[in-house]
Amino acid sequence: MKTQLTGSAVVMILVTMLGCADVSNGAGPKDKLKTIKPVPFTAVHLDDAFWAPRLETNRSATIPYAFGKCEETGRVENFVRAAKKLRGQTLQDDKVRGYSFDDTDIYKILEGASFGLSVKADPEMEKYLDGLIAKVAAAQEPDGYLYTARTINPEKPHGWAGKKRWEKVHLLSHELYNMGHFYEAAVAHYQATGKKTMLNIATKNADLLCRDFGPGRNEKWAGHQIIEMGLCKLYRATGEKKYLDLAKFFLDTRGPDGRTYDQSHKKVVDQEKGVGHAVRATYMYSGMADVATLTGDKSYITAIDKIWENIVGTKLYITGGLGQPGGPEGFAGEYNLGNNAYCETCAGIGNVYWNHRLFMLHGDAKYIDVLERTLYNNVIDGVSLDGKKFFYPNTLSSSGTGRRPARSEWFGCACCPGNIARFIASVPGYVYAIKGKDVYVNLYIGGKGELKVDGKTVAITQKTRYPWDGSVAMTVDPKSELRFALKVRIPGWSQNTPLPSDLYRYMTKKSETASLKLNGKPVALKVDKGYVTFDRKWKSGDTLELNFPMPIRRVLANDKVEPDRNRVSIERGPMVFCAEWPDNNGKTHGLILGDDVKLTSEFRKDMLGGIEVIQAKAQNATRGKTPESVARTPHELLLIPYYSWAHRGTGEMDVWLARNDEPINAMLKIQEEKERKEREKAEKRKQALEKKERDRQAREKKKK
Repeated sequence: MKTQLTGSAVVMILVTMLGCADVSNGAGPKDKLKTIKPVPFTAVHLDDAFWAPRLETNRSATIPYAFGKCEETGRVENFVRAAKKLRGQTLQDDKVRGYSFDDTDIYKILEGASFGLSVKADPEMEKYLDGLIAKVAAAQEPDGYLYTARTINPEKPHGWAGKKRWEKVHLLSHELYNMGHFYEAAVAHYQATGKKTMLNIATKNADLLCRDFGPGRNEKWAGHQIIEMGLCKLYRATGEKKYLDLAKFFLDTRGPDGRTYDQSHKKVVDQEKGVGHAVRATYMYSGMADVATLTGDKSYITAIDKIWENIVGTKLYITGGLGQPGGPEGFAGEYNLGNNAYCETCAGIGNVYWNHRLFMLHGDAKYIDVLERTLYNNVIDGVSLDGKKFFYPNTLSSSGTGRRPARSEWFGCACCPGNIARFIASVPGYVYAIKGKDVYVNLYIGGKGELKVDGKTVAITQKTRYPWDGSVAMTVDPKSELRFALKVRIPGWSQNTPLPSDLYRYMTKKSETASLKLNGKPVALKVDKGYVTFDRKWKSGDTLELNFPMPIRRVLANDKVEPDRNRVSIERGPMVFCAEWPDNNGKTHGLILGDDVKLTSEFRKDMLGGIEVIQAKAQNATRGKTPESVARTPHELLLIPYYSWAHRGTGEMDVWLARNDEPINAMLKIQEEKERKEREKAEKRKQALEKKERDRQAREKKKK
């Protein structure tokens, strides 16, 4: 498959990813809770030097590339084979290959590509999508069932699927998970094109679910959550309340006698901590927020608020990533934040979804602080600068060897590339939000947004080099004078708070603070829930000048985080930095950055797509002359933004650097113990070979 999108950078889907957004063509169902609403992605157009090129790369490279991989790896062919089976044709090979969730890779990319069409017409891409949707439709069974992992060979379906439909739906069949992603894609395609070809497939399947699941029928839940979000979006698009009722049923029937792995160990409203698989978890928490918004059931909100406090207070990486060592692609014990982290790209995306929903429920900027940290570090680390290589886990320390030390062109389990393809272009929709006459400015990105406030159009234009520079020039242009409250976010990092918990802290508090000017006149900072509010009558041409100083900050972890004791990480603005081997004489594990060492930064436009780098006169440490001593030599340290590593081959990388000898000694002892064990193994192998040779010689001698 070859396809080339044309035109300017596409800003796609926010609406399909946000259960709180109205995605219907009409008025749609009403929320029971009056929450904040995101400004639609189609109303925000970015032209900055950081995000606009990423949107363009996603449009012109990632989406076509991912479709091509789905063709190449047989994911598309699975639908063709399933359709042949339904037509009664004999398949030369009816073996079910791959994973039970491979269908979703196509669905996620369809979602992103569909919303590209809502912003920029592309006849070639639309034709390709029409053909692909026709293949999906042909693979749907007469009653609405859609699952190629069974249809291809009903007698011997995928090993995770069970012999009967829905038999293992609460385990690993992914029958409901697949459909959750399909519903999201179907609503995206309907909104983008007005065509119901995909939506009709979705509603036919959802009607089947409504018949098969419910009280007194099948009362199992989805092993991997997302069906809850998908059903909420389908409800918004169609107005069919039974879809919302089913979403709530899937949440309410979950637990309490299941597993922590899929969050079925307790009823969802009784859960208080982040446990189990992180992608499953964040999708479930997002679905709970959606159902709460639509039904008014606040017990869900009480639960996810408690879970958020637990995760942000004890289980969140400095990059905003989720997924700890010892966790099942997810959560382990509190403060167990080893730097051989999992931090799956999909979990980072799920973390953004969840925190954005919590912001819309509560109107507190602390959720956007977590969202921004995750976005600029964990999430965009998941895709290469050229858009064609991906990370599944996003570790905070690499030796350059072992599991996935480099970005991959694709994966057998390819959930992350498809998720990135649909997510990256959604960034414009996270910039602004509205509730009544309150307008929220959440992210600082150059471009223009056209907002509807009290039924009237207000344009907001930003000019900025953020995240490299904290100066933002903002112009407010209502079509006519209009009174409303403009709420401007003051990032937590600019208020000496890296996260809204005590999990991390800055080594020293900076006296430099954010400053604002309204029409050239300084304004006092009165921060409430992370926002400064300008409640006034706005007229065309009113300007705001924001300045967020971006000093280089040393970050320390809570003392309970044992792996990071006596270590420091470096930030500037929303960016976390790391040391990578090409810039540091091939090694990073033995570097020491003292607390009193001066740090400087500069922008290098010709390095890794244009990045800020941080430099310092640090030291490189090795074992000294005695077992407990460390020898130090001068080292010219260079740090790069975390998201930009792994573009120059494989080697060492570290986010957390030693502050003194203690972590170096610990590292060297581990290394020396490993070398000792390897020597012992080598000696045993040598002795075994020598014995074998002696035995051989003895046998030969005996023969003679």
